[in-house]
Amino acid sequence: MILDIVDLYKSFGTLKVIEGLNLSVPDGSIFGFVGINGSGKTTTMKMILGLLEADSGEITVCGERAQYGKTVRSIGYMPDVPEFYSYMKPLEYLMLCGEIAGMPRSKINARSTELLELVGLRVNRKIGGFSRGMRQRLGIAQALLNEPKLLICDEPTSALDPMGRKEILEILAALKGQTTVIFSTHILSDVERICDRVAFLHNGKVALSGLLSDIKKQRSDAYGLEFANSDEAASFANSFRTAEQDDVILSENSLTIKNSDGTHIIALLAKANIVPIKFELLEPSLEDVFLEVLI
Repeated sequence: MILDIVDLYKSFGTLKVIEGLNLSVPDGSIFGFVGINGSGKTTTMKMILGLLEADSGEITVCGERAQYGKTVRSIGYMPDVPEFYSYMKPLEYLMLCGEIAGMPRSKINARSTELLELVGLRVNRKIGGFSRGMRQRLGIAQALLNEPKLLICDEPTSALDPMGRKEILEILAALKGQTTVIFSTHILSDVERICDRVAFLHNGKVALSGLLSDIKKQRSDAYGLEFANSDEAASFANSFRTAEQDDVILSENSLTIKNSDGTHIIALLAKANIVPIKFELLEPSLEDVFLEVLI
């Protein structure tokens, strides 16, 4: 595992934010760290980075124990709102960051050029005139400068327009196999798009964690039915509700039935002498899983 967190606790006064958090992130994964705003995602990340002191617990990154006030060199970090020297140009800024990190000048130049190509910022303009999306892309380049084994991104797409989000997600997806990526977010569609693993943070703990594909398979089955007209859909919905209470959602000539067996639904259709146009097993969305975890 590239990251292991064991029994982590953090409070601010009487406010308990993290309460016994346990988390493992395997090497090479793109890991979604999901939770509602204020759930403790940023607090956890700051403790991993050594920017915030934990009350108790242990954090290990690449076999090295993380400590407050000590940065683990194998980590790259991109905050939700990265700050730059606005009077500099992208290459100048990355060169400065490389010098501060003690990298050889020849390597800084080559690495900076490579990263600006990766994030699509081969521009000779001052950073002060950059859009929010361009700043986010430069933030990723800066975080990758020292070739970290683990890249942590704190809500990198939260304030971007659809095109900006698409660009950032494509950059993160392109890192798969090169760098392990953890990114916190409350935008579930972003996680579904690029992540292979996910953890749900709720009430200061990881409520659910694992392979995204496995988690979705474990959730309750749902079936989608489409009928020739709305009368047939309503008729079957009423008969199903009588037998199964409130496990059916009616929308014009379509039904979604949750927490039921497909064979049983077919039997009820035969009994009602109704033949649907479409009958399919629906894969649960990440939103469905998230709501189940919260409830």
